[in-house]
Amino acid sequence: MDDPFELSGKAVVITGGTKGIGRTIADTFMEHGAEVVVCGRNEPTEPIAVGGRQAVFVAADVRDPEQVDALVGTAVERLGGVDVLINNAGGSPEAETATVSPKFNEAIIRLNLIAPLQVAQRCNLVMQSQPDGGSIINVGSVSGIRPSPGTAAYGAAKAGLLNLTETLAVEWAPKVRVNAVVAGLIETEQADLHYGDESGVAAVAGTIPLGRMGTPADVAAACLFLASPLASYMSGGRLLLHGGGEVPAYLGATSKRGSR
Repeated sequence: MDDPFELSGKAVVITGGTKGIGRTIADTFMEHGAEVVVCGRNEPTEPIAVGGRQAVFVAADVRDPEQVDALVGTAVERLGGVDVLINNAGGSPEAETATVSPKFNEAIIRLNLIAPLQVAQRCNLVMQSQPDGGSIINVGSVSGIRPSPGTAAYGAAKAGLLNLTETLAVEWAPKVRVNAVVAGLIETEQADLHYGDESGVAAVAGTIPLGRMGTPADVAAACLFLASPLASYMSGGRLLLHGGGEVPAYLGATSKRGSR
């Protein structure tokens, strides 16, 4: 059987692909032979290169439709099309919901919901004209399927992204598959900003059934699967990547622990 993860000749666009989870996704897809275009607001300090091949960098803020057009146009010009789009750009600082400004909320929703829609629209136009269509993967978050205190606008946007995934899967079928990775708590190089020192990270990991936080490589592997022929009948789906979820708080408060 041919390697289902062999991506030689495939053109892949990754938003926010210059650092963190996005950079790991870019490295992973390039390791499997893909030709990659990444975007970010700032050029990476070191080129993204694997096996003598280098990713194409496009300076783009995905909240700006004109810059999105330039991003997708560059992918078509340099790589000949778009086979896979990974909507990875997103995020939010913590903010007190009762006092945060309307401008802040709008910016967070635009980055985490409107921007992925804009990029998906433009890539879909390309994919619909290709014989083999394409695959769109939205990187979501558990914040979109449970309460998200301190990041209310972010959680609401990620919830919207899941609905968007299901809707686009219906509208753009059969040429284009659309799926989402629902990422849980991921340990990145900035984990200390969210969870504190090593002991804080360990304490958080202890709330996860598998006993550890996820890694960028876990997210990249999930995206690789969804882009592969192994997921050829999967569209409108959400792949839960959260280590079993979070242990219910009541289990730590009751003396009758039982089994979990």
